[in-house]
Amino acid sequence: MSAEGPARGANLPSPGAAQRREPQAGGARAIADFDAAIDAAAALPDAPAAARAMLDLAEDVLTQWVETRGEVPTTDTREGFRLLALHRQGAQDLPSFNACRETCREIAYHYNLLGLEPANEASAQRQRMMAMLVRHLVLFVGGKMEVEGLGEFCCASRPLRLES
Repeated sequence: MSAEGPARGANLPSPGAAQRREPQAGGARAIADFDAAIDAAAALPDAPAAARAMLDLAEDVLTQWVETRGEVPTTDTREGFRLLALHRQGAQDLPSFNACRETCREIAYHYNLLGLEPANEASAQRQRMMAMLVRHLVLFVGGKMEVEGLGEFCCASRPLRLES
């Protein structure tokens, strides 16, 4: 331990810019397209690669949200994660968006678990849980795009109905 405290995340795959892929150009991905991408990422046999792919998808959906609001997505990080910085940016002036804050933090937590202990017997379950969390974030953001005010109660608390 140094005078500054213990080294944080020495064995973790870095959530920082060095391993982050560049944001994808070419427009927004349809919310419905995320489902297959989440399934494919969750099925990867390499736990750290699966975690990175799912974290990228979570960042993509929040990037879409920020762009939809007419803003330029941040490249900053919060607590080592761009995902958390994107959430913070997306929630500015919209308190109801904070309903997905813990989902974003759980995604970051599972990313760290899968990076720290990729051979752990619980890795397969952790990958499935991370996939569920990313899917929850996608559904939440998709609902927010569709129906204003959804976040005040979270996506599970009232049904979404498409108006004809």
